[in-house]
Amino acid sequence: MAAKANAQDWANLKKYQNENAALNPVELGQKRTVFMGDSITEFWSVLHPEFFTNKPYVNRGISGQTTPQMLVRFRADVITLKPSLVVIMAGVNDIAGNTGPSTLKMMADNIFSMAELAKANQIKVILCSVLPAYDFSWNKGSFPAQKIAILNAMIKNYADANKILYLDYYSAMVDERNGMKAQYSEDGVHPNKAGYEVMAPLAEKAIAEVLSSK
Repeated sequence: MAAKANAQDWANLKKYQNENAALNPVELGQKRTVFMGDSITEFWSVLHPEFFTNKPYVNRGISGQTTPQMLVRFRADVITLKPSLVVIMAGVNDIAGNTGPSTLKMMADNIFSMAELAKANQIKVILCSVLPAYDFSWNKGSFPAQKIAILNAMIKNYADANKILYLDYYSAMVDERNGMKAQYSEDGVHPNKAGYEVMAPLAEKAIAEVLSSK
């Protein structure tokens, strides 16, 4: 029964349904920012909640999600919230095969489609790098490091070509194996508090830059 229910809500549109409905309208002069992503985004509010405190930031990360799932829920979890800006970080779970095989082009196309949906609705966009990972604890032997580097290059090229800010967390967190530096993660994939403390000022700087631009 649970599996059937999950299949019926493949993109997990129910997760934030009540929170979206209860979210206060954007106040005059306020510039809401929505963070769209997977567990790396979702757990940011858990491990480093102060980043979100007293700011017009809305976390819409869902653990385990892939880019097609995010694309399906993008209207409900981003556009309808009427933000000024969306910060998109996605792709690592596609590389891990969480919802089946996927090419790098398929992943990139889904990310670019989210960006284009946002821009069509007058929402500014930040495209984030995928964080470094040498291997996945839940899918060992997949050695994602090279795929992550290629996907990041694809995202950066698209961002540059479309005048979108590319937020490079990767360079600040990568080690000599092209995995994540040990001090920033317990499992080599998800940031710990120290990892989020590296990401936070980079995100704040990017958000300020994009929101101040015309």
